[in-house]
Amino acid sequence: MPAPARLIVNLDVPDLARAERFYCDVFGVTVGRRLGGGAVELLGLEAPLYLLEVAGGSVASRASPAVRDYRRHWTPVHLDVAVEDIDRARSVAIAAGAVDETGVRDAPYGRIATFADPFGHGFCLIEFNEGGYDAIAT
Repeated sequence: MPAPARLIVNLDVPDLARAERFYCDVFGVTVGRRLGGGAVELLGLEAPLYLLEVAGGSVASRASPAVRDYRRHWTPVHLDVAVEDIDRARSVAIAAGAVDETGVRDAPYGRIATFADPFGHGFCLIEFNEGGYDAIAT
């Protein structure tokens, strides 16, 4: 049987230095490697996060007419980051430039808050309770 695949998360951003500061401050990650002048590897999550500097308005794919738009946008893929103290993490995120979209809400599995980063990408912070996702598992 082949080894399991590894998850690597890539995130396009228009300003690499600003994105690096934001994600290091908010998620507590550290720089692993710099890949040329336009990419940085961030370590400390369960999967490495690569920030890729790509200009707004550039073509997203040869197979699609879409262009990169760093205003707030919706995508079916976003980051959920589990934290120990959501109130503290929320304050850090807002201070770093995140837009708080929902405040902290109670959920059967804990507490959750939804944000947009300074580049329009959505992300959630989750503080799990003792049951975690088992509270809603079927």
